[in-house]
Amino acid sequence: MSGGLQAAGRRSLVDTAIEQLREQLAGGVWPVGSRIPTEHELAERMRVGRNTVREAIRVLVHAGMLVSRQGEGTFVRSTSDPASVLRGVQRSGIRDVLEVRAALETEGSRLAALRHTPEDIRRMRAALAREAEVFATHPERASREATVEHDLEFHTAVVEAAHNPALTEVYRYFSASVRETMTSAFGDHEMPEAVVATHEALVDAIESGDPDRAETASRALLAEPIAAVEQLLAAIAARK
Repeated sequence: MSGGLQAAGRRSLVDTAIEQLREQLAGGVWPVGSRIPTEHELAERMRVGRNTVREAIRVLVHAGMLVSRQGEGTFVRSTSDPASVLRGVQRSGIRDVLEVRAALETEGSRLAALRHTPEDIRRMRAALAREAEVFATHPERASREATVEHDLEFHTAVVEAAHNPALTEVYRYFSASVRETMTSAFGDHEMPEAVVATHEALVDAIESGDPDRAETASRALLAEPIAAVEQLLAAIAARK
């Protein structure tokens, strides 16, 4: 089975090998959980050295698409490249990012209500206190960008209070786009100001231990910016 592999050119042997292997994975030539051919077999099919194949595999292992098991071989972990997923997120619009953020944080809030510790609650309230201080000492509109880091610190503390490592990692992976989106939003004069009281209501709901109340509070917190984005997008569309 050739799997559609072709001889790699001279311009960049490793890059070419990586791209060909990535295409084979995305095309389902080797299903998730299956073992890929040996370095020797792959080197013969692509007509490159085994060192080139070894480096290409190392890159795809680091990317999370492959996993090496000593004494067993290399197996397919995922047919999707996480880097491509991140690039897709970064190209998404503000509404898309806020909707995904709402999904992650709503579930995080539900779990946080069930699993939080006293230290988790202290972290949330400390982040809110720092954000409130910025609002109190620098009320001008331009200074609101200074609150972005404290606001993201708060939301990250909420998600981490769920004590779900997978959810935390996904949120951290996503947080760069969240930060960029929030900065963009706070810089737009038509966006609503962040309301510390709404954030405090979420902390109270989580501390109460009621997951339904926490979910409701989380949705309420993000409802206003999402609605504002909808209005902005509608206004832009009307001007076209």
